[in-house]
Amino acid sequence: MPDTAPQGLSGLAFGGDYNPEQWPESVWQEDVRLMREAGVNLVSVGIFSWALLEPEPGRYDFGWLDRVLDLLHEHGIRVDLGTPTVAPPAWFYRAHPDALPVTREGNRLAFGSRGAICHSSTPYREASSAITEQLARRYADHPALAMWHVHNEYGVPVSACYCESCAAHFRRWLTAAHGTVEAVNAAWGTAFWGQRYGSFEEIEPPRATPTVGNPAQLLDYARFADATMRENFVRERDLLHELAPGIPVTTNFMTALSQCESVDYWAWGREVDLVTNDHYLITDGRRTHVNLAMAADLTRSVAGGAPWLLLEHSTSGVNWQPRNPAKAPGQMARNSLSHVARGSEGALFFQWRQSRRGAEKFHSAMVPHAGTDSRVWREVVGLGASLDSLATVRGTRTVADAAMVWDWHSWWAQRLDWRPSEDHDARERADTFYEALYDRHLTIDFAHPEADLSAHPLVVVPALYLATEAAGRNLRTYVENGGTLVVSYFSGIVDEHDAVHPGAYPGPLRDVLGLSVEEFSPLGEGERVRLTAADGSELTGDVWSEFVVPAGAETVWTYADGLAADRPAVTRHRLGKGTAWYISTRLDAGALDTVLGAAADDAGIAPRADLPRDVEVVRRTGEHGSYLFAINHTTADAKVPLPAHGTELLTGERAAGRLGVPAGSVRVVRLDG
Repeated sequence: MPDTAPQGLSGLAFGGDYNPEQWPESVWQEDVRLMREAGVNLVSVGIFSWALLEPEPGRYDFGWLDRVLDLLHEHGIRVDLGTPTVAPPAWFYRAHPDALPVTREGNRLAFGSRGAICHSSTPYREASSAITEQLARRYADHPALAMWHVHNEYGVPVSACYCESCAAHFRRWLTAAHGTVEAVNAAWGTAFWGQRYGSFEEIEPPRATPTVGNPAQLLDYARFADATMRENFVRERDLLHELAPGIPVTTNFMTALSQCESVDYWAWGREVDLVTNDHYLITDGRRTHVNLAMAADLTRSVAGGAPWLLLEHSTSGVNWQPRNPAKAPGQMARNSLSHVARGSEGALFFQWRQSRRGAEKFHSAMVPHAGTDSRVWREVVGLGASLDSLATVRGTRTVADAAMVWDWHSWWAQRLDWRPSEDHDARERADTFYEALYDRHLTIDFAHPEADLSAHPLVVVPALYLATEAAGRNLRTYVENGGTLVVSYFSGIVDEHDAVHPGAYPGPLRDVLGLSVEEFSPLGEGERVRLTAADGSELTGDVWSEFVVPAGAETVWTYADGLAADRPAVTRHRLGKGTAWYISTRLDAGALDTVLGAAADDAGIAPRADLPRDVEVVRRTGEHGSYLFAINHTTADAKVPLPAHGTELLTGERAAGRLGVPAGSVRVVRLDG
């Protein structure tokens, strides 16, 4: 079996995407000199180099790549070597124009960007296997090789294609998934609107239709597109395993819900040897460090709690958003070390040297256009030194306080057309629940709805529209055995085929929540409802309300107005040794905190009133040590209580009692004992 960590590294990884082919060879010597100065020990190479490595079909030119890898090895820098299969050359598309993807509307996309791939294309599969095999045979034993990097950011910018090759592949996938065309008819509910199929040959991809298409077909096509990309990854991975045994194989994920919607990372996490992730701050007015923490927690969870690696982020601003602000002084280090606190085994960037040409020439880099006499470069060098001082953190695991249930299939299903309210958004609920938990200073694991939840005293379910019977049983068992569960509205509605569960809502969650829902009552734009409790406290909801009928659950907050006035709004159900809460309206982070605070009390999770807002405290522990990361995202100095004495690794100072964390800074304490 291959290792699960980059080969040849003794500490945390530091570096980024290195694209020497963009520069004359005279620059390469300066690059490696500066890499040594900054403490770089790992770079990703060759990701977009197919046209240079195979300038004509079957003719390979590895001379330049040989020189690059030899130069990096000479200077002690390890290589994450890419298979360049995200960017087939122009000659490939000229010979195989059918390998370009087709949209739902029937438009074939053109060459000239990146990721323009029909993943069902046989010529693409053959050509990508050929270049991967050539790379593996040539570099399997190269002393610089640390790991393999297949493709780049699967699912971005294109995941699904609707061409005739995909139509034939989809039929094969349906045969394997359902067995018979009768089973497909049953799963898709084709009796509705007369959509019944008499044979697999009659089934086409869900191309553009006069009105809303069959939702179950659309859901299956999302699964098919994801599985097809994964087939291509597995094919390359298996080649690399065969020809370069012992070297880990990965591909860079984009787990943040703000960045990729088309990939089931629970499934992908089982296929890579090492989970890696790319993360970029989304400047949409939200607290960007909360989105970062959420993405890091989600990535660690996809890795099964094991250490993972941040393979890309930015030193400062990016270039592909409407507005791309620079990072504030110290923010790059805070971002990087937040990822490390939450399980990453280092921090890498896109990219090493800022490009002079191309679509991303204004995307920041480790060596900016301004050169080494710049704030960015000085901060890069400082971060390299910080990561070097944290070498002993490697191999430890992040300690979580609670869990959030998340399922990409449910998200895909909920995003389909003709739902009760366009204002209800699964990502918004996940973001808001996470933010409320973050502000309670809780570190969060994410979990599939059918996964073992027993290690977590508190589990929240912000959006589980699609819930299988197995998921319902799992959540019930969790509560019966002593867990505390919080479920938000519009969960437990449909099964894996987007069919409404028999009986009243919320289907397989009725028993664990001790209630049923007679009817949804979505609110109008800007409309709000008041919630009141017996103690006189009030909350405000918007977007959604429901007619809830308790069946064992107690009412904690009641609707004070709206169509559901005088009916339960928030309930609590004691079941077995545990408790299940239900929230039937949309609460903002502040109101949600009130409910989560009560649930946390049920779970025995004490409040962290001694920590200021936006000061993170995260623990990593392992066989040889325990580490406390304190990250101050505020403009004021902060004090963080320590559970034990220790040594602050970034300054070398002893620490005890209350740890001082200057404004905008990070402190990492290796605790004694």
